[in-house]
Amino acid sequence: MRAALASALVLGTVVSGLGAASAQADPAVKPAAWGQCAADVLATLPATVTPEERAKLTCAVQEVPVDHSRPRGEKTGIAMMKRPANDPSRKIGSIFLNPGGPGGSGLIRGAVSKNYFGASVLDRFDVIGFDPRGVARSAPLRCFRSQEEADAVNEGWFSLPITKDEIASSIRQSKVYTDYCKINAGPLLNHMSTEAVARDLDVMRESVGDQQLNFVGFSYGTLIGSTYANIFPQRTRAMVIDGNVDPQLRLTNGAEYDRQRADGFEIALDAMLKRCDSAGVAKCAFAGDARGKFEAMKTALGKAPATLPNGTKVTLSDVVGRVAGDLYSIARITPLAAWLQSVHVALNPSTATAAALTVQSTVELAAPLNNAGGRMDVDPLPDTPYTADDSYYAVNCTDKPFSRTNRNWERTAVKWEKESPTFGRYQAASDLLTCPTWPTRNPDRWIGPWNRKTKNPIVVVGNYYDPATQYLFAQRMAKQLGNARLISVDSFGHCILGRSADTDAAVAKYLVDLIPPAEGSTFQPNVQPFA
Repeated sequence: MRAALASALVLGTVVSGLGAASAQADPAVKPAAWGQCAADVLATLPATVTPEERAKLTCAVQEVPVDHSRPRGEKTGIAMMKRPANDPSRKIGSIFLNPGGPGGSGLIRGAVSKNYFGASVLDRFDVIGFDPRGVARSAPLRCFRSQEEADAVNEGWFSLPITKDEIASSIRQSKVYTDYCKINAGPLLNHMSTEAVARDLDVMRESVGDQQLNFVGFSYGTLIGSTYANIFPQRTRAMVIDGNVDPQLRLTNGAEYDRQRADGFEIALDAMLKRCDSAGVAKCAFAGDARGKFEAMKTALGKAPATLPNGTKVTLSDVVGRVAGDLYSIARITPLAAWLQSVHVALNPSTATAAALTVQSTVELAAPLNNAGGRMDVDPLPDTPYTADDSYYAVNCTDKPFSRTNRNWERTAVKWEKESPTFGRYQAASDLLTCPTWPTRNPDRWIGPWNRKTKNPIVVVGNYYDPATQYLFAQRMAKQLGNARLISVDSFGHCILGRSADTDAAVAKYLVDLIPPAEGSTFQPNVQPFA
């Protein structure tokens, strides 16, 4: 029975109908049953995970209530993967990791935790990655039965709707999407809040035998961490949250949060264009009145697409989407500038030189702001007709309050576009467009308080030019929490752990010895753009 239950959970089903005896069983948390990871799970690991490291990895599926207010009711499974401490005799406990999203698969994050932590941390902690409820291998919430259904809905749903026809089509298709979710998503639909994930995390903590939680969360994962710390402040040992949301704003006013999020992308873009001009054309191909060239590019692409020398058509939506995605990573900023220059040359062939005409970028087109409708960063399961999941909107539309109508969407998009000329409309085409018709009402969700004191300070990490979660959000997170220290990093990119040696050292000292960084600490990244 146990083996059959674990198998069902790994396959992404919600466990129900276990019988009257099971329904009335003691809901006490059972220890995690670690065992060999499935071959298809191990196949997703990058080559940087050595054979010796792979051999030590173990996996488990932890049963949690679908509805935590009914602990004896239906259950669902959380897929976990553990990288054991290098020195078990000196082990402090476990660190749980979440990569963000929402909807990001975190299962293998423990296996690649050397990307974030040095030996001082990896020697002393098991590191556990997991897929949150409704994500990837943890009973994925799916709005479609087949890929054909999904493709039909996505057709005519624009990431940057501008014309009347595009706007009307996007509003119509987003409503069709939420109708599909109402029909197909199943029991998890009403229980995808961040509060539910935080309560799952507490079950996982207990299942591995830790008295208190150690947690490192990135991006949306900072909301999971801050929610946990305020529901369970006495059970929080050490917490690092990197690339922070503004929890109070996000949970009380979804539209205003997203409006300010668009502004964060504008701040990062403006800083990148200025840095490009300062670096000069030798280091940044787009230098030379980069802002003027970018604005002229947007105007031209609003009329007609550009054609690159290889025949690729580039639209305004392509440019906005790629810029938004590439600003996430310092390593992608220099290739982004080269690609922008190639678009500029295509639009202005009279200014081209032979060398400029060959400028191309090999960086792939990045995920758009709306995360491709929640279908990016997904660990697909084999042999299923629809292999993505729809956890992105399931979480955001549960957590973030929006008006229950999108009849005013165009007016709001115009307003946001005036305030954030590049990203305002793009951001508005995500949650603001879709959540008004999301098929849940009055969901359970944590809306505060956010100021409950933990014994040890929570370490809040913020980059000055983080596009997705602007630095102001990190400042607000640190101020809202009852006990926090803010680390500031003079860096581009979304999140920073693993890419700033001084930040990593401060975090390691905190995780191992519970010595927090000094208030007001400011660090540098390992690499700056155009260096």
